[in-house]
Amino acid sequence: MTVAVCNIFALLTFLEGRALLRGWSDAFAEGGEGLARPFERGRNLVVIEGGADVEPGPGDVDEVTSAMLTASRLLVAVSARSLAAVEDKVTLPQFRLLVVLSSQGPAKLVTLAGLLAVNPSTALRMVDRLVTAGLVDRRASSESGREIRIELTGAGRAVVDQVTARRRADIADIVSRMPSGERRALVAALHAFAEAGGEPPVSDAVPLGWD
Repeated sequence: MTVAVCNIFALLTFLEGRALLRGWSDAFAEGGEGLARPFERGRNLVVIEGGADVEPGPGDVDEVTSAMLTASRLLVAVSARSLAAVEDKVTLPQFRLLVVLSSQGPAKLVTLAGLLAVNPSTALRMVDRLVTAGLVDRRASSESGREIRIELTGAGRAVVDQVTARRRADIADIVSRMPSGERRALVAALHAFAEAGGEPPVSDAVPLGWD
């Protein structure tokens, strides 16, 4: 079950990233267009009952997209519940930044902007607010005193851990209600989806955001 939970976390991160770029309503509306794109690139297999792998046709893509759209609504609810306890501290985009620092380590502003797919000026404003809140800090690089890196503070890491723990518990509760055979199929399908969408794999030890 742990593997299934990790793969759902990866999907959650993937969906959050798309949502921040396009807006929640656009990302999960219009027939799930944004969810279909990963299945349109490259050779992606669909796992069907009985364990066989088949090449998806246009109808398969529509069916998978509809199923993912439905699942995404559930994941959006999980995301919202997990952030509710810290909504007075961070917004969703700010939490994404905290998660990037948690998983990648200290980073330059331009690197953060690239990973978040925002303009450096936007990333700077987020960093300024998080510094004021005591969740991140600016430090001179050990390699070059002129280079400033952004890093999590203890309070920032605590926020990431708190939200991650809530998400993991909620997802584990949902996954535990599924038959074991369906959980195994879900792992394969989510792994294929995350890979097609360019989301790196995650382990139990890496906290995730939505992402």
